[in-house]
Amino acid sequence: MTLPRAIVAPGNYDGVHLGHRALLATARDAARPGEPVTVLTFDPHPAVVLSPLRAPTPLTLIARREALLRRLGADVVEVVRFDKGFAAQSAEAFVADVLVRRLHARAVVVGPDFRFGKGRTGGVATLREAGLEAREVAPVEHDGAVVSSTRIRGALREGHVEDAARWLGRVHDVGGTVVRGDGRGRTIGVPTANLACEPVLLPADGVYAVVARVAGDDAVLRGVANLGVRPTVGAGRSVEAHFFDFEGDLYDRDLRLGFVTRLRGEQRFDGLPALTRQIALDAARARADLDAAHRESWSLL
Repeated sequence: MTLPRAIVAPGNYDGVHLGHRALLATARDAARPGEPVTVLTFDPHPAVVLSPLRAPTPLTLIARREALLRRLGADVVEVVRFDKGFAAQSAEAFVADVLVRRLHARAVVVGPDFRFGKGRTGGVATLREAGLEAREVAPVEHDGAVVSSTRIRGALREGHVEDAARWLGRVHDVGGTVVRGDGRGRTIGVPTANLACEPVLLPADGVYAVVARVAGDDAVLRGVANLGVRPTVGAGRSVEAHFFDFEGDLYDRDLRLGFVTRLRGEQRFDGLPALTRQIALDAARARADLDAAHRESWSLL
């Protein structure tokens, strides 16, 4: 059976942000009836292999990236393992072996800085010389600058989760498993879910209004979360969330936690009573922030 020709959109796609969405939209526009839109992405990030000391902390692991890409319109997500052997192939070999033979590309949609092959010698001209249609998508700008994974990482490191959400087109989220903590929150009337997180970039330490979705459940939980070392009680680093109006057991459940607004930095309080009063204030503000937030921003949790 002859497979249909495909529209291929290669890239790292870390975060699956507005720039990546523009690539997908262009690929969909370029597809003829019956032609699949194939996203080609790489795991691990090429920098892990080529410049490991400078490799960025990922915004999304490959499984999350694939899920987001499919939900945003990719028919196929092809993950290529990036290793030294792959990095050493020529640009011409990448076109012939990966794009043409493996993915059956008719056309390729790329960003303005996409380069490939050993020494990054391949580009749009290489694609066209091989007989492929090549479309180059202009950078997406937002808030006066180009949207990029690097820019989003910078915002998150400063705790600017609202900026990150605008550039991602969704709240930044992390996945993890709820594990048992010391139970201190329950003793002061604020039970928390302690999350063992996947190895992606977390926002700066502090207190955030959050949303969450438990694996296998469509309901969105709303709450307040603390990231940091819990200096008042000296309990060590954690990611813990209190969910409003929720009663149930989340132990050993997987969930995704999305960061909607930053309420404050992490602080040391003069004992548990002062901490408890502040938590009540944080919860009230988080409820207000979540009521005012655009719910579409957490539709991809």
